[in-house]
Amino acid sequence: MAAAEGEVRRDMWGQEYRTSSAECAAALDAYYAATMAYCRGRGHAVLRAAAADPACALASTLAAHFVAPRDPAASAAFLAAAADNLGKATDYERAVFRAHSALLGEEKDDELALERHFELLQQFPRDLISLKRAQVMCFYMGKPNLSLKFVEQVLPENQDQNYVYGLLAFPLLELGRMDEAERAARKGLAINKNDVWSQHNLCHVFQQECRFREATEFMESCSLSWTDCVSFLLTHNWWHVAVCYLEGESPLWKVLEVYDNNIMKELERSDCEPAEVYLNALGLLLRLYVRGHIDPAKERLTMLLDPLKDESTWHVEWLLDLLILWALSSMSEIESAENLLESLRSSVSSMDRKRQQLMQKAVQLAEAVYEYGKGEHKKVFDTLGPDFDALGYKMIGASDEQVDVFNEVWYTVLINAGETSKLMQFQWHTAIEMLGKQIKKRDGAPFLWRLLGKAYSLDGRGADATAASEKANALQAAYFH
Repeated sequence: MAAAEGEVRRDMWGQEYRTSSAECAAALDAYYAATMAYCRGRGHAVLRAAAADPACALASTLAAHFVAPRDPAASAAFLAAAADNLGKATDYERAVFRAHSALLGEEKDDELALERHFELLQQFPRDLISLKRAQVMCFYMGKPNLSLKFVEQVLPENQDQNYVYGLLAFPLLELGRMDEAERAARKGLAINKNDVWSQHNLCHVFQQECRFREATEFMESCSLSWTDCVSFLLTHNWWHVAVCYLEGESPLWKVLEVYDNNIMKELERSDCEPAEVYLNALGLLLRLYVRGHIDPAKERLTMLLDPLKDESTWHVEWLLDLLILWALSSMSEIESAENLLESLRSSVSSMDRKRQQLMQKAVQLAEAVYEYGKGEHKKVFDTLGPDFDALGYKMIGASDEQVDVFNEVWYTVLINAGETSKLMQFQWHTAIEMLGKQIKKRDGAPFLWRLLGKAYSLDGRGADATAASEKANALQAAYFH
C-alpha cells in the first residue's frame, strides 16, 4: 500500500527524501545497491523508481543522470520534473538536484558540478552514490588528487561500508600510493570479500608492482562473483587478467583464451552493452599488436570491423574512440578511420574554450594513433614530439594501466621511426632514457627490458643489450614458465 502523499522516507544510508510510493522507495534502494556493486539492472531500477512516483524529485533527478548519455531530451524532461517537485522536497533532494543541474544539459559546468558535489557531501557524508558520481567526474577530468579529497572527506562517517574502501583505493592507485591502496582494498574485502571494486583495485596494485602470477590467481579466484556485473567491469576484470598473463609473458594461448572465452563471450548475453566489451577487447588487442602478435590481433579485429565502423559505436568514450581509430586504420579501413578522426576534431571544436584547450591533447593522441595503425611511425613521432608521456593524457578517461599501452606504442615508435642516422640515434637515446625511467617504476616487466635491449643493440651497446635480454628472460621464467 502506498504511503501518504509526500511521506518522508530514508534511503539505505539514511538520507531523507519524499515519495508516496513504496515501489519507488524499493527501486531507489535497488538502484543504489546495483550501482555501488556494478551490477546489471541499475538502469531498470532507477527508471522504475521514477515511473512509480513521478512526483519524487530524487527519483527524477537520478533518472535524468542515468539516461543523459543516450537520450538528452529524456534527461531534460526528468530534470524538469524534478524541478517541478522541489517545493515539497527535502534538503537532501534539493542538494542532489542542485549538483545535477550543473552536471547535465547544454549549460553544464564540470567545475561547478564538482563544487556542488563537494558541498553536498559536506552536508550528507553518507551519500556514497554522490561520492561515486563525483569520483567518476574526477576520473574523466584527470583529477585523482580531488577524487581522493572527496573520499577522505566522508571516510570518518562510512568506516563500516566496504564500498568506501574501494572508492578510497582507486585515487590512491592513480597517485602511485600503492601500499596505501592495497591496505584500503583489503579493508573493503575484509568487510565483503565479493566487493568487485576492491577486487579490481587490488589487482591494479598487483599489476603495477609486476606481481603477475599473484594477480591472475587472485582475480580468477574472485571471478565467480562477477557474474552479475555490468559488461564493462566483467570484461574489464578479465582484461586485467589477460594483460597480466601478457605482461608476465605466459604462453600466448593463455591470453587468447581469456580474450575468446571471457571477454568476447559477454557479447552473447542479451543484456550486454557491446561498446563496453569493445573497449576492453581492443585494449587487449592493441597490446598484442605492439608486442608483435600481429596475426592473432588482426584475426580477431576482422570479427569486430562491422560494429566498429558503425557510427553508433563512436563517441561513447574517448578511450574507445582512440582504440577504434587504431583498429580501423590498422585494418586498412581508412575512410571510416578518417571519418571518426574528423568527427573527434569537430566535437572538440564545439566545446567551450577551456575544455577545447584540455582536449586538444586528446585530438593529438588520436591523430598519432591513426598514423600508428597505418604503420607511419615517423608521423607518430612528429605528431607527439620527443617528450610524450601517456600519463599526461588522462583526460581521455583512462586509468594508468589503460593509457600505458600508448607509452608502449611510443617506445616502439622511438625504436623504429628513424629515417636518418642522426635522427635514429636521437630516438634510440630517447628510448633508452625513457625506458630506463619506466623500468625504475616497474622493473619486473619483461617487455620493458626487451625494448631496452633492442634500443641498446641498435645503439651499438652489445653488452648492455645482452644484459637486458637476460633480465627479461629471467623474469619470464619466474612468472608462468
